[in-house]
Amino acid sequence: MDADAPLSDRSADSAPRPEDRHVPVMRDRVVDLLAPAVQAAVGAGRVPVAIDGTLGMGGHTQALLRRFPTLRVIGIDRDPHALRMAQERLGELAERLVPHHGTYDEVPEAMDAAGVRRVDAALYDLGVSSYQLDDRERGFAYSYDAPLDMRMDTTAERSAATLVADLDEDELRRIIRRDGEERFAGPIAAAIVRARDEAPIETTGRLVDVIRDVVPVSAGAKGGHPAKRTFQALRIAVNEELDILDAAVPAVLDALAVGGRLVVMSYHSLEDRIAKRHLSAWATSTAPPGFPVVLEEHEPVVRMLTRGTEKPTSREIAENRRASSAKVRAVEKIRATRTPQ
Repeated sequence: MDADAPLSDRSADSAPRPEDRHVPVMRDRVVDLLAPAVQAAVGAGRVPVAIDGTLGMGGHTQALLRRFPTLRVIGIDRDPHALRMAQERLGELAERLVPHHGTYDEVPEAMDAAGVRRVDAALYDLGVSSYQLDDRERGFAYSYDAPLDMRMDTTAERSAATLVADLDEDELRRIIRRDGEERFAGPIAAAIVRARDEAPIETTGRLVDVIRDVVPVSAGAKGGHPAKRTFQALRIAVNEELDILDAAVPAVLDALAVGGRLVVMSYHSLEDRIAKRHLSAWATSTAPPGFPVVLEEHEPVVRMLTRGTEKPTSREIAENRRASSAKVRAVEKIRATRTPQ
């Protein structure tokens, strides 16, 4: 379970190890879904290879490497701090990790660097990681005052403060409504523009105050914290999360060997819709309706392993409270790739 105190409240000497402060969401179920593909590669006499497209603190990768002693994992993360923490967590297991600093649509680049042409298993555990939320200086959370940052890659130029300062009111409204599904996007965008004319909005606390002033108190009864959706929208926009996911799912499906498996774990409807759209397209025949003979190139490329989405058990939520909103979709590749039209 996540540690009670944020990381920034702990001294370097007393900071817990990554594995002590983070329990991967639905760890055992994810490994079980991917296991048949890894086992098939082993049975065929090959060294199995997996992609962890969102390595984070390495919890899922650790579980995979422990279960499968010959498995290699290509671990992708845009956060250089995450790459270091994952390798620290893995210890000797890191000998079978090939880290790649980049976004999770960079599957071909990561595979080229690892000298790999096909992979047997892949995982995308989407969204912001626990340690990023808990580190106050990263500025992801609305629950305490911090620099308004929200960059998953700390080497990137554009932060949430930059976005809030530079975008016009129409663009702010569009982002907050689209990426945050916020019904008060118009008043919030207008309030941000008024506030920044008085002084730059550079901290999470000031942005929360601006939002509180225009969101009715009654809205919090069902919708939670008034800043929740706006913070989600800004984080998604700063990190281009939806555009990257839109490119990442086809890229990783193309990378899978026949018999390979993909698990996508999402935490809000925007992510899940993109995953569902791509996975459903690859699982559907492209032959014209009523066509008497379906040619192989029109046959589905993947088959669904989950009916709709799978959700965490009460035990899994007790282990990690952030698992409560997780939705899992999984597919198996059943024939060579063709990109759905």
